[in-house]
Amino acid sequence: MSDRINVRNPNEISKLRKAGEVSARILMDLMPIIKPGITTKEIDDYAAELFKREGCGNAFLGYGGYPGQLCISVNEVVVHGIGDNRVIHDGDIVSLDAGAIVDGWYGDNAMTVAVGNVSEEALRLLAVTEEALFRGIEQARQGNPLSEVCGAIEDFVKPFGFGIVRDYVGHGVGRHLHEDPSIPNYRPNYPLPRLKRGMILAIEPMITLGTYRVKVLDDDWTAVTTDGSWAAHFEHTVAVGSHGGDILTDRPRIALPEQLGITL
Repeated sequence: MSDRINVRNPNEISKLRKAGEVSARILMDLMPIIKPGITTKEIDDYAAELFKREGCGNAFLGYGGYPGQLCISVNEVVVHGIGDNRVIHDGDIVSLDAGAIVDGWYGDNAMTVAVGNVSEEALRLLAVTEEALFRGIEQARQGNPLSEVCGAIEDFVKPFGFGIVRDYVGHGVGRHLHEDPSIPNYRPNYPLPRLKRGMILAIEPMITLGTYRVKVLDDDWTAVTTDGSWAAHFEHTVAVGSHGGDILTDRPRIALPEQLGITL
């Protein structure tokens, strides 16, 4: 990890918030079309229309050769799922990860959507993953070691027996999609820097019903669990503040237990 983590001033944070607001709006506008019968390619095509409507750049399309408008990851796909002819079925869970570029600044966010009659086990996975994200955000405050963000996620998830993906982690974001620092979703056994007000973090727990181990398919992008267990993914871009993270990709929560009709 580099020793240089960017600290943004209020004017820069305002610009990042604009990018974050567009990123969040794209996710929320995608939600209504995530229904049984639609293909992931149709979701990707609709995302292209949304980016065009917003008049913004796309943080993912072409990044490192990535071919999609956004990441569409169904059930056992953890992250980087590419839109294709896969059909969404009743009972599936679909993770959507989108990033926008506005005036050269990046926003990045993700959420997992329940489609129709989803099992209670999968609904619990969604609720735990979204809540874990917010537990991490609470610790994104000035003076805290970054490890407290990581540890808050792990401490909340572990009692449920879910897998915490280790191969993919959160990151800084700003003028580039990926900046320092790397943000594991577990407390690492090496020191992490202390947080300063104005650091920008993309916190993104990826949690599974089974193993934490993943493998990448032959397309060199799609990452799936090695045991076929389902995965959930929630992400916000936040600015480190005095009392916790200031969410720059603010949008309504969608996986509160009471919304899903379950208890934790």
